[in-house]
Amino acid sequence: MSVILASAGYDHTIRFWEALSGICQRTIQHPDSQVNRLAITPDKRFLAAAGRTNVKLYDIRGSNPNPVTTFEGHTGNVTAVGFQSDGKWMVTSSEDGTVKVWDMRAPMVQRNYKHKVPVNDVVIHPNQGELISCDEGGNVRIWDLGENTCTHQLIPQDDVPVRSVSVATDGSMLVAGNNKGNCYVWKMVNSRDTTSLHPVTKFRAHTKYTTKVLLSPDVKHLATCSADHTARIWSTEGFGLETTLTGHQRWVWDCAFSADSAYLVTACSDHYARLWELSSGTIIRQYNGHHKGAVCVALNDV
Repeated sequence: MSVILASAGYDHTIRFWEALSGICQRTIQHPDSQVNRLAITPDKRFLAAAGRTNVKLYDIRGSNPNPVTTFEGHTGNVTAVGFQSDGKWMVTSSEDGTVKVWDMRAPMVQRNYKHKVPVNDVVIHPNQGELISCDEGGNVRIWDLGENTCTHQLIPQDDVPVRSVSVATDGSMLVAGNNKGNCYVWKMVNSRDTTSLHPVTKFRAHTKYTTKVLLSPDVKHLATCSADHTARIWSTEGFGLETTLTGHQRWVWDCAFSADSAYLVTACSDHYARLWELSSGTIIRQYNGHHKGAVCVALNDV
């Protein structure tokens, strides 16, 4: 299975798709709750599904419909999940106000960072030594895993929740999107294992909530998803608008780039996941099968 594409949402199912044909290959039941976020392990063996208070790990290659591991410890919705590049640890954020780092060999919490307000997103810096998280209080925080402390606290816009953060694959840039539809960009400079941040620009990406910001693997594009029923693609050279992806009927919740940065998959409340060709802004494939809103996607086509 060279290309792994999965989607999930409010119908308590996880669906695996043949990306090009649009055929659903496999459906896994997730009866405990809706699925908020999906992530694929670096070795492409497991899919993590973040739900109401836990993360369940499913075997991608096998036929076992049950989770192989469940990570318990959060007391609120798990809002994000990601893996260290070697797959040795996992990070999660939650509405319970915490960011947790988990040992993948034993489902134990290694680190517990407190925001004291619901945390909406967390990503791992490419240096694998820092985490970047954002919250309902309008904060963006950077956590140093070596020092086990918060090294930066940014407040892009007072009292406006920050919904999503993304860091460039080369560690050069940080982007945050908030509930007013604004995006904030910082240049990141790493020197002697410390990161310094320099504001680059702020721009209005959408007229409603920004639900997701995601920098492309080649760092040439930024995708933004919104409650305004669109996803948009911006050039990271000046952050001009390249394409508006229209055709979604409701909120667009999540997106994932292909490895070559030429395609984008989106998940929408209208029950569909969609594959877009970015050069033309057209829908290549529509993934039909969810009975309620699709709110998360994961793609690994490396």
